[in-house]
Amino acid sequence: MDAVPESSSPSTSRRLLSLLTVLQSRRDWSASALAGRLDVSERTIRRDVDRLRDLGYDIDAMRGPAGGYRLRAGANLPPVAFADDQAVAVAVALRLAASSGGALAEAAEDALSVISRLLPAPLGRRAQRFAGEAVAPAGAVGVEPGILSAVEAAIAVGEEIRFDYGGSEGPVRVTEPHHLLWRSGRWYLLAFTLEHDEWRVYRVDRMRVKSHRGRTFARREVPGGDPVRFLEGRFRGGEESGDWPCRGEVVVEASRSELEPYVVDGTLGEAEAGGTRVSLGSWSWGALAAECLRFDRPIADARPAALRDALTEAARRATAAAARGSVSPR
Repeated sequence: MDAVPESSSPSTSRRLLSLLTVLQSRRDWSASALAGRLDVSERTIRRDVDRLRDLGYDIDAMRGPAGGYRLRAGANLPPVAFADDQAVAVAVALRLAASSGGALAEAAEDALSVISRLLPAPLGRRAQRFAGEAVAPAGAVGVEPGILSAVEAAIAVGEEIRFDYGGSEGPVRVTEPHHLLWRSGRWYLLAFTLEHDEWRVYRVDRMRVKSHRGRTFARREVPGGDPVRFLEGRFRGGEESGDWPCRGEVVVEASRSELEPYVVDGTLGEAEAGGTRVSLGSWSWGALAAECLRFDRPIADARPAALRDALTEAARRATAAAARGSVSPR
């Protein structure tokens, strides 16, 4: 954001918004860094920080040779300033939340209407364009805000969470919640269970959280260190690496440009004898063979041997099905 002059009252207001935007961008700022960023003196920074405090923003002053300031969370949510790209991103995210269903949809729609009225026309058009491209996935499942809040709070303070799961009348689940993740229209909790001594994944929309708070626990690192990859690995039938358990490649008699629209989770490369070498993954060798056959083009040079065996089995089944024929209509 460009520097603003220090003279008139409107300029002071603009400078305060600029200072607020900068303070929000990272945890700590030295006074000299803020002054350099906004092209003002450190004395002006001190005065503007006091003005923001008067407006209800909790800003800590850090002592020491460098000195500086830290914007921290207060008891109430104060007004928030966004840069242009941030405002567009918030509007798009709210549109996705509004289209996802559940109790949060109405609140997201209300918040979006407020932001839409305030966005300058060019930013509003950008937000509409991106929102049109970013559609909530089919089958998105909403979650009650109270359940999300309870799970988030337990993660934040490091306390066990107790809940009933699904429609079963079984025992109450007790876990150490670590990560709340969104995938394909659903919220998932990644938690460690002491009873089974392992990491487990729970759909949050199937949880009924108990009001009783559990004991505190020491945070653990998810296997592999990346919660998103760990969750992806569980859905792919693999381990914490997040990769498919079965990977192979074939040469398809088609150009790279022809195949690109149909290869989302894979890689394309040039083949020595022409065509395109396609590398894919799947949860089983049979499923990977089916994935290779869906291009409806001749394929060759399948690797590894397990994929060739799966293709042979697929051919045997297809031949047997074709030999049985169909019943002719009378």
